[in-house]
Amino acid sequence: MNASLRPTLLLLLGLAWLGPGSCGPACGPQIPPHDQVARVARFVAHQCDWASMATISSHRPVEGQPFSNVFSVSDGPHGTSSGVPYLYLTRMEVSVQDLQVNPQASLSMSLAQTDYCRQQGFDPQSPLCAHIILSGSVLEVNGTEADFAKKALFSRHPEMIDWPTDHNWFFAKFNISQVWVLDYFGGIKTVTPDEYFQAPPHRKHH
Repeated sequence: MNASLRPTLLLLLGLAWLGPGSCGPACGPQIPPHDQVARVARFVAHQCDWASMATISSHRPVEGQPFSNVFSVSDGPHGTSSGVPYLYLTRMEVSVQDLQVNPQASLSMSLAQTDYCRQQGFDPQSPLCAHIILSGSVLEVNGTEADFAKKALFSRHPEMIDWPTDHNWFFAKFNISQVWVLDYFGGIKTVTPDEYFQAPPHRKHH
């Protein structure tokens, strides 16, 4: 074999060995197998730093209609997943005003928000680009839970530390009542809150 062709052939063989859906250690944390639905949900919730939250609008001219907005979230510092999406909110914000009228909401997070789907060549709408939809309500938290929320959010969104104090920020959590998961072909799957919180989001090391 021509010596100059050998490195190229080895690279091609290496890519063939990895196969589709694999990209080696450089991709970072690996998504759990798609049949472990609750683990996939926990994985997505921990990997994503922001979410789209839909509220029922209390504002004209769209009063009573779904209203989607972007919020920074964190379920814990990197590597410390609680499964609970925490938010840093102000009542000056339009969606938070909706929540004061009706705390029910829906929160959506997708691995399209990370490098994963782009590296795999998955379109954001593809079932293989895993995403979750959480149904529930938004509740203010206090005490030790607020302390954890602060650590969870400020560790991943350090800009929050310097946000204007006159906005009367408070910590809140998304109180999950149902989990919807789309991570493979065959339609959306559901996970109960108990199944979701009992699932380990990360691979156990032996």
